[in-house]
Amino acid sequence: MQPLRQSSPGQDTVHGVLRRRARSHPDRPFLSFLDESGAVTTISYGEMDRRAERMADLLVSRGVGPGSRFHVHLTNRPEFFDAWFGAAKAGAVMVPTNPLSTADELSYVLAHAECRLSLTQPELLTTAQVAAIDSPCCEQLLVTGEQSLERALATAPPRPAQPVDDPSAPLGVLYTSGTTSRPKGVVVPHAAYLHSGEVVARQLRLRQEDRQLIVLPLFHGNAQYYSSMSALVTGASIALTPRFSASRWSEQAVRLEATVASLFAAPIRMILAQQPSAHDAGHRLRAVMFAQNVTDTQLAEFEDRFRVPLLQLYGMTETVAPPLMNPLHGRRRNQSMGRPVPGARLRVVDERLRDVVRGRSGELLVGGVPGRTLMAGYLGDPEATAEALGGGWLRTGDHVRVDSDGFVHFVDRGKDVIKRAGENVSSSEIERVVDAHPAVFESAVVGVPDPVRDETVKVFVVLNGQHPFTEDELIEWCAARLAPFKVPGCVEVVDGLPRTSVGKIRKALLRGR
Repeated sequence: MQPLRQSSPGQDTVHGVLRRRARSHPDRPFLSFLDESGAVTTISYGEMDRRAERMADLLVSRGVGPGSRFHVHLTNRPEFFDAWFGAAKAGAVMVPTNPLSTADELSYVLAHAECRLSLTQPELLTTAQVAAIDSPCCEQLLVTGEQSLERALATAPPRPAQPVDDPSAPLGVLYTSGTTSRPKGVVVPHAAYLHSGEVVARQLRLRQEDRQLIVLPLFHGNAQYYSSMSALVTGASIALTPRFSASRWSEQAVRLEATVASLFAAPIRMILAQQPSAHDAGHRLRAVMFAQNVTDTQLAEFEDRFRVPLLQLYGMTETVAPPLMNPLHGRRRNQSMGRPVPGARLRVVDERLRDVVRGRSGELLVGGVPGRTLMAGYLGDPEATAEALGGGWLRTGDHVRVDSDGFVHFVDRGKDVIKRAGENVSSSEIERVVDAHPAVFESAVVGVPDPVRDETVKVFVVLNGQHPFTEDELIEWCAARLAPFKVPGCVEVVDGLPRTSVGKIRKALLRGR
């Protein structure tokens, strides 16, 4: 595929953009938060800037200054933005973690990132305390809604130093989901955050009147890169909920007057499983971004029911900005991940890193400037960084193919390719066939050891309860639609699939079964 020219790297910082927004329109809403009680709290750009200033003063007074890292262990709530933008002003680095993490998982992150302070909330305090005990660098613990944080904010002296105005300075370290090994810390500078916001804002034609609905977790790159940053660079606003609720999604969109939203495939399926509501078509949404595959039937049902276009995109924590996205206007192919966004440089290569011809499957490489338009690297792991970013091309590990119109289709994760009797079998191809069965809600396909064929295909199935089902009938269904070497050798019906917090199926756990 012919690479496109890279856009110019940014020369700004997150706190610089926030300060300008606060000065130009201090009373314009930045954040509307719908809490669990149903109350809405609105924070203006001016107030957000002041809250960030207070948090920056606190961080510096606690020894968390330029280049220092601190831990943020919060659900979706306004204090997350206080910490994030406060870090930007202090020159510090935020290390957010999944609220569902265990103490062992947290202690690894705290020690690996050498976090000097941990910010959490009462419901998560016990886990954070246990993790901090095993992390020698983390000697301070602050709790939202408690006197410890409020008193600390009120008594912190104004910091003497000015913000670090270096776009290449790190602002976040986002830990990727681990499978068979510990997660890696992706270092994200100011420039990369803002670049992602600019890319998404251009694709969605965002205006200051727009409002991004965030129901996905804030600790994850999707909510930070695509929703929060696109709102900030545009001067738009954010509608935030504490967590995802399939039964209340359209109601929340109406209540918070959202115009743009972001979802994953699993939440889309969960929303479609709810009873129709008067809110489904009563919102102001004009576009919904999503990632990961849903069926043609589900795409059509969602767009018809909610009267809003879906736009599939592709991105990773490491790419920061999405290099692929379906267009807002014009022809879309939402079974694909879209076309290259303006400025993206992409290659599809074979195992020897040679470009493949259009239509053939290969690994996707994303070109860019590390620390500007891509991640800066993996924290404390120069070897993994060099392997991932060799020659200025990020190796995604994802296998794709490009169709005749330039749309890029996901084939499989490299590690999810099943080796069967000398043939490479795409698990996602089989999943698409299985998911089309009328009795199936969703599925996951993995390879399991086979003494003769290297691996055999096993499919885990979650049923929708609406049609009769037998394992033999599903195998016959697949045999009528797939080559013989792709047909599952065994089927297991399960109540649900193990997932990460953003809906990705944890196939390593399935293989372990």
